[in-house]
Amino acid sequence: MTAHPISETVASLMPRAKAELTELVAFQSVADTAVFPKSECEAAAAWVADALRAEGFQDVALLDTPDGTQSVYGFLPGPAGAPTVLLYAHYDVQPPLDESAWISPPFELTERDGRWFGRGAADCKGGFIMHLLALRALKANGGVPVSVKVIAEGSEEQGTGGLEQYAQAHPELLAADTVVIGDTGNFRAGLPTVTSTLRGMTMLRVQLDTLEGNLHSGQFGGAAPDALAAMIQLLASLRAEDGTTTVDGLTADTEWDGLQYPEEEFRKDAKVLDGVGLIGGGTVADRIWARPAVTVVGIDCPAVVGAMPSIQASARAQISLRVPPGQDAEEAAKLLTAHLQAHAPWGARVSVEQVGQGQPFRADITSPAYTAMADAMRIAYPGQEMQSSGMGGSIPLCNALSQLYPEAEILLIGLSEPEAQIHAVNESVSPEELERLSVTEALFLQNYAASKKA
Repeated sequence: MTAHPISETVASLMPRAKAELTELVAFQSVADTAVFPKSECEAAAAWVADALRAEGFQDVALLDTPDGTQSVYGFLPGPAGAPTVLLYAHYDVQPPLDESAWISPPFELTERDGRWFGRGAADCKGGFIMHLLALRALKANGGVPVSVKVIAEGSEEQGTGGLEQYAQAHPELLAADTVVIGDTGNFRAGLPTVTSTLRGMTMLRVQLDTLEGNLHSGQFGGAAPDALAAMIQLLASLRAEDGTTTVDGLTADTEWDGLQYPEEEFRKDAKVLDGVGLIGGGTVADRIWARPAVTVVGIDCPAVVGAMPSIQASARAQISLRVPPGQDAEEAAKLLTAHLQAHAPWGARVSVEQVGQGQPFRADITSPAYTAMADAMRIAYPGQEMQSSGMGGSIPLCNALSQLYPEAEILLIGLSEPEAQIHAVNESVSPEELERLSVTEALFLQNYAASKKA
């Protein structure tokens, strides 16, 4: 990196950043009380609130959101007449999945091969640390030139919409001239990237019932309707033979016209096994950024170990449908529900419950804030120009903010580049990316403040 004063300051703060991220990762802050106790999220929220107070934030508050979780808010006033920038991250994390598959414990930040491993290291506890680093660097180099609001969400990974509902009920709280969402990532480590689109999401649980109770497969098998077999057939109806998502009435042929994702790079990033093909049609970018994608994220069925020769009376599955920009997540949920009801075999009784939803998002990358960001990235990543890509994941708050504050500019950056393996085992963050993006954010805030004075 260059010898820019901001860069030098951030470099000197990295040991402290590692220590703080170690503390934050240690909280098992999965916002699902069926997996981890609520006290873990509450402790993480308290840590975030204390960190904001230590940086001089005012009005720091733990906001009790309608979904039963807490978001952390704080306000740092800037110079008179300065614009206001909202910085977003979330402190809740995905479950660690199979802890035995982690090389090091998921809730212990561990350095290995030049990266820091731990659940939430990149997604998105590292994003909160990024915000702290940027603000500290500015304080050490003339002060923070804008007013800053920070919001750290407590249930982003669950998609339950608590913060969106709270913001809609308190529209003045998060009002800002521009918003930096620190929850995406560079297209490739070392390649500065803003995310211009996000797919939305709808999450459904479907249950099939066929019998009053389980039956002996020898005595009744062959005629008694098996709910698990019915579920397998129903879930198979959601994909064409090539793996393309096929929900009745849902368009699945949109093309992506921006930065492309070479197939071989995608196979490497996704760790696809040799000889196994990718699914779907069109380019990789079409499939992950511009088209809907259904995933069965969970299914209730007997485990292989201890399984009995029984015909299952009931079966349940949880289905995630990613919804691209240009499509409405609420309408997609209705289409998916209708599809499930129409395709259940043998007259199986169908019940569908919606458990999460968020709309897709498209940013205006021609806005002045993006010019300020491009200039910042040029310094933080010498020799590189800012790129724009899509992201297949969802951040439901983005659309809520764009609807509440239509004049606000929204930028998406973050630490979740492909090597981070977010949502998978052995999630990690690159300390170099954390350093560069903290520099980027600090320089962006300087550039943005200066542009508002011009």
